[in-house]
Amino acid sequence: MDLGTRPLGHTGLDVSELCFGTWRFGRETGGQTETTKAEAFAILEAFADAGGTFIDTANVYGTPSGRSERWIGEWLADRDRDRFVIASKVYFPMDESHPNGGGLSRRHIRRQIDGTLQRLDTDYLDLYYIHRWDPTTPITETMGTLDGLVTDGRVMYLGASTMAAWQLMKAIGTAREHGFEPFRVTQPLFHAGYYHDVEAYLQVCASEGLAVCPYSPLAGGFLTGKYTRADPADPTAASGPDGSRADIDDRFAEYYLSERGWAVLDAVRAVADELGATPAQVAVRWLMQYPDAPVIPIIGARDPDQLADTLGAAAIELTQQQYDQIMQARYDAEGRVLRSG
Repeated sequence: MDLGTRPLGHTGLDVSELCFGTWRFGRETGGQTETTKAEAFAILEAFADAGGTFIDTANVYGTPSGRSERWIGEWLADRDRDRFVIASKVYFPMDESHPNGGGLSRRHIRRQIDGTLQRLDTDYLDLYYIHRWDPTTPITETMGTLDGLVTDGRVMYLGASTMAAWQLMKAIGTAREHGFEPFRVTQPLFHAGYYHDVEAYLQVCASEGLAVCPYSPLAGGFLTGKYTRADPADPTAASGPDGSRADIDDRFAEYYLSERGWAVLDAVRAVADELGATPAQVAVRWLMQYPDAPVIPIIGARDPDQLADTLGAAAIELTQQQYDQIMQARYDAEGRVLRSG
């Protein structure tokens, strides 16, 4: 499977049509390491061999924080760095005990970009997201500091991760008012079962020409189809393979299991059967065909085989009827949006 490329919004960069997210690299959950170093290198190699060029990480990914960035840097050491577009993030503390170790202050951003570049073993970062909105730091200070990183060449482009639509607009307006480098890319939670919740945010992205790189495009693995409903009366009751996220992550049911989720999964499965594809491929393809903004989903994988399955999303195409079938699954018979939790 050879991935094609897509423009990354108005950055002038072309990236692979799928981005690989490394939040599992070195992460310990429930006493288990989700992806070991050897597994991480094998997955990155398979992604690159398939034409993947866009890799996403964050300063706090891994246990301890920074392990994901460090592993990516080691993997890149034997490769042409300029062929890859690397994204990282800033906001969360690397050290919970540090009184000024988090947020989006001038001090924290400048300290964290230096650490990120060191761990990645590179002198520039292609894309730097703010990981969350910081209510304690004036957005003028944050945007001005980020603008300085672009000016001095340590960062090429800026992005915004999880936040409300009004916060995104406030940041855009601040950059416009002061002549700062604006956000060019966004990273919201967005998947086939989670649209109306983020609709206003997506409308801002469309109106401003921002690229959208959704995280958790498979709803934490729920939309892969590996889970079945365990109790018709309780949408949060699911059964799945041993060691799956539902077993090791207490937040799984809260985030992903709902009447809306099961209805959307049923539609995804039906379309997958029509296409001879997997539910994971259909769910990712649905995002790729979002009509109002350029969407480059951030996918994950435990191993190269799982990666290969998800990359198959680039080889299928949904008809308009199939796309609408998945979109409409979130409504009840009276046209009301089903509950998401």
